[in-house]
Amino acid sequence: MIKKILVANRGEIAVRIVRACAELGIQSVAVYTDADRHALHVKKASEAYNLGPDPVGGYLNAHRIASVAVSAGCDAVHPGYGFLSENPELAEICARRGLIFIGPSPEVIRRMGDKTLAREAVMAAGIPVVPGSNGNVYELDTAVRIARDIGYPVMLKATSGGGGRGIRRCDSEEDLRRQYDRVVSEATKAFGAAEVFIEKCVLNPRHIEVQILGDRFGNIVHLFERDCSIQRRHQKLLEIAPSPQLTEEQRAQVCQLAVMAAKTVGYENAGTVEFLFDQKNNFYFMEMNTRLQVEHTVTEQITGIDIVQEQILIAGGKPLSFAQEEVQRRGFAVQFRINAEDPKNDFLPNFGRITRYYSPGGPGVRTDAAIYTGYEFPPYYDSMCAKLTIWALSWEKALARGRRALLDMGVSGVKTTIPYHLEILKTPEFRAAQFDTGFVEQHPELINYSARRPTSHLAAAIAAAIAAHHGL
Repeated sequence: MIKKILVANRGEIAVRIVRACAELGIQSVAVYTDADRHALHVKKASEAYNLGPDPVGGYLNAHRIASVAVSAGCDAVHPGYGFLSENPELAEICARRGLIFIGPSPEVIRRMGDKTLAREAVMAAGIPVVPGSNGNVYELDTAVRIARDIGYPVMLKATSGGGGRGIRRCDSEEDLRRQYDRVVSEATKAFGAAEVFIEKCVLNPRHIEVQILGDRFGNIVHLFERDCSIQRRHQKLLEIAPSPQLTEEQRAQVCQLAVMAAKTVGYENAGTVEFLFDQKNNFYFMEMNTRLQVEHTVTEQITGIDIVQEQILIAGGKPLSFAQEEVQRRGFAVQFRINAEDPKNDFLPNFGRITRYYSPGGPGVRTDAAIYTGYEFPPYYDSMCAKLTIWALSWEKALARGRRALLDMGVSGVKTTIPYHLEILKTPEFRAAQFDTGFVEQHPELINYSARRPTSHLAAAIAAAIAAHHGL
């Protein structure tokens, strides 16, 4: 039985894991850099240890993190998402130091993290993939030849890429020749590997992903799908579960494909299998994420299953606490990513001091956040302030509840994506559940909202400023 876990992450996901530990009666250990000394995960964990002055490098030092875990008497390490979560080195170091890594094996992380190896694995199982290169492409001339064969547009992708980085659409040979060196360079800098591959560009697809869980006894289940089609520059803005765009037959098909993919590689713990769903209703495997996803909250809301607790129990040697036929879904959930960004300025990050923060509540409203009034938002990390997740019995009620919760939410001191989400909710296409990955580009008018804050927000901000001035 796991009794103490080091959380090798920061921000809202670290707080989320600490809360799961508390409910299981497990002690939690936070780690932080100097820039995060006042972070909420540091305050919430049972213990906290400093990783030094490097704001990013501290969280990427696998040896240091494992040493802290051993010194603190931890049984296990939870990587969260981002940072080292999909780095097999941390899993290997944990194994050598007698620590349980809460995630899949290093071999599975390495295999599925290499997108060409992942494609080969699922193709062998008969799962459809987007037409493209057989393996990596090492020369521009080879890339040009493959693109001519499969036809433009094509996607040039970093083999080890993720998070929307290391990917470019090329609409012509001229495009491909111009972008090739850029993608190779970005892949090298961001992921430490120069490998790239080519896929046929699926025009205006819907981005559908399936949450899976597997234990060491060979049991693998799905927790239904999420629709992640609303995104900008290949980065998700909001997520929905289940997809309001799929029929029951399509839902069953994609969930079956995901379970097949997981069984093919002997998957253990939580993971996500991502697909592109084209305009002809064909599913194509895109990639497998061997970690917890940002958007896991919507799946939890429609199934009632705590995915993080299941991760911990599986890592501790327990079988899945439920069978596939016991997984039921109810209603719709939508997660809005509240980022410290200025949508009117090409979503440029907007870091600074949070002068006022109010978390919305009421039925069907969940907020995962690591900010608070007075928190100084550091410029070194991801721009996400919070995740607002709402649930309702129907799609229409979910939209109404989402609007109400967004209007209730108060974040002052930095610009956020809240007004942009409110504009999305107004569009007829979104309300009719007719959208794809080109939605943001197709709706440039979404940034034409008024930047003026509601009177209630302004009054509260003035009151907060007066109180701060008088030391109240």
